[in-house]
Amino acid sequence: MARSNWLVSMNRAGVISQPMRTTRLFIALVPMLAGSLLLAVSIGRASEKTEGKTPWKITGQLEEACSCDAACPCWFDSKPTKMTCGGGQVLFIEKGTYGKVKLDGLAIANMSQSPEGKTMMGSFGSWNFSYNYIDEKANPEQRKALEAIANVVMVPGASKKTETRYVAITRKTEGKDHEISLGRYGTFRGHLLEGGLGGAPKVVNPPGADPIHHEYQQGRTAKMTYNDADQNWSWENSNYMLGKFTVDSAQYEKYAAGLAQKMAGPKVPKPDDKQ
Repeated sequence: MARSNWLVSMNRAGVISQPMRTTRLFIALVPMLAGSLLLAVSIGRASEKTEGKTPWKITGQLEEACSCDAACPCWFDSKPTKMTCGGGQVLFIEKGTYGKVKLDGLAIANMSQSPEGKTMMGSFGSWNFSYNYIDEKANPEQRKALEAIANVVMVPGASKKTETRYVAITRKTEGKDHEISLGRYGTFRGHLLEGGLGGAPKVVNPPGADPIHHEYQQGRTAKMTYNDADQNWSWENSNYMLGKFTVDSAQYEKYAAGLAQKMAGPKVPKPDDKQ
């Protein structure tokens, strides 16, 4: 059986010299590589479907929480601290456009859950569910725009069990606490942790980063609840993240293309190739 190009390259470079180690490494990486490829394909397809590649741009804040202990290991392709990682991300858009449609002051969210005993990245495509939530304040034109953007930035292709709901998405700040609600379906309340040298801890460019998660501050929830998608969660002292973002359609197209290129790996010349 022919080895993939990147494994051959690693072998020639002397990084892996023993067949057994090569086989084990390949087996260990297959789930992560397959998940990354599916993510790249899903984002690419979603980008192509945004109404004839309508350009969009959004700026705002990310609020995120999940069932893992802080900090969530899933962003480093490690297994969740519980059997599954269940949680959600909420994008509060301060300024945004989709073509000529303005999206200022609106929000979108996603709630999802990984399968038991598997990493989020390695199990991408077979998550238990992935539900999108669209700000009910949006008019019909804005809802269509928000759905299109959500289908690109909110883990497209993560699960076969999907739904889109229109709900009131709100945020209330009391001192250091941020309280987020998704209508009657879920809430979480979180605050940033104190770093050892002052300020809040930051995570920059983790292995699972996408353009929205290129950098975020680390915190902890007081409580998180969710009662949709046949779930009934109630977590305390779990992972919480806060970030800022400015992303656009061109950036996500480039991100998807970059993932696909990484998956393809470097081309290794064959012995009979002309130099």
